[in-house]
Amino acid sequence: MPPAASITRFLRRATNELRSRLAPVPEISAELWIFTVRKFPFLAALTDEEQAKLRAISALFLRQKEFTGAHGLQVTDEMAVAIAAQACLPLLHWGDPAQALEWYDDFVGIVVHPAEAVAVRHSTDAAGVSHQYSQVLLGEAMERGPIMLAWPAVASAGQDPEDATSVVIHEFIHKIDMKDGSVNGRPPLRLGFAGTSTAAQGRQLWADTWTRAYEDFREKVIIAQRFGGENPWLNSYGASAPEEFFAVACEAYFVHRARFVEEFPTLAPLLDALFRPDAATKAR
Repeated sequence: MPPAASITRFLRRATNELRSRLAPVPEISAELWIFTVRKFPFLAALTDEEQAKLRAISALFLRQKEFTGAHGLQVTDEMAVAIAAQACLPLLHWGDPAQALEWYDDFVGIVVHPAEAVAVRHSTDAAGVSHQYSQVLLGEAMERGPIMLAWPAVASAGQDPEDATSVVIHEFIHKIDMKDGSVNGRPPLRLGFAGTSTAAQGRQLWADTWTRAYEDFREKVIIAQRFGGENPWLNSYGASAPEEFFAVACEAYFVHRARFVEEFPTLAPLLDALFRPDAATKAR
């Protein structure tokens, strides 16, 4: 008898396919789509074929998700499409729209704030003492829960040629990372990933390569912050934890790929194999 997880995935896929047949997906208007693509240079750099597919995935994404504005913010069509296009970019080469969006099927809500959000955090130190502190957030992805985004950070993605950040991509990469039940910078990998023969080999290749890159990057950030060394190009927030390094690296990979390849030549092929599996297979 198939395991429960397999049955659940089968039923979810069948439900999505049925919904797609019964309810045609409304198109994003050409005018709004062109406006969105032109606003974000990393979207404008896509081929015509890639933009057309991204538009289709984004339209289905918009039908599946619910947007809520916080503190009286009204989420316009322009804002929703800007979020959808960036959120769906990592899924562009992961099959048809319904199949690709299964990666985001553990939540529905997206909460958009008009500015940075402040969250109250609690922690316990080594001595067992509890502490309460405030943390300023541009975005947050909750496991099996909604995603929070600050609109100014969403709108500014890719606007500075030297800045390779996208809070939308960052938070949705966390969702992809969470898909195997843990957030650790090691997303689920396809069998045969990057030319490996077994799932274990794929995971080991990923772990070894990313661990070395993370440790090197963390050392550069420490030297810059403590000893006045040169600041690295990648957002220093990536040095806070392996899962944040993965999300920050993916932001840069999608927003400014050419520079990312220069800065992280060992990571770029792995992200190519992850996000463009068909192209990576043909290249071997």
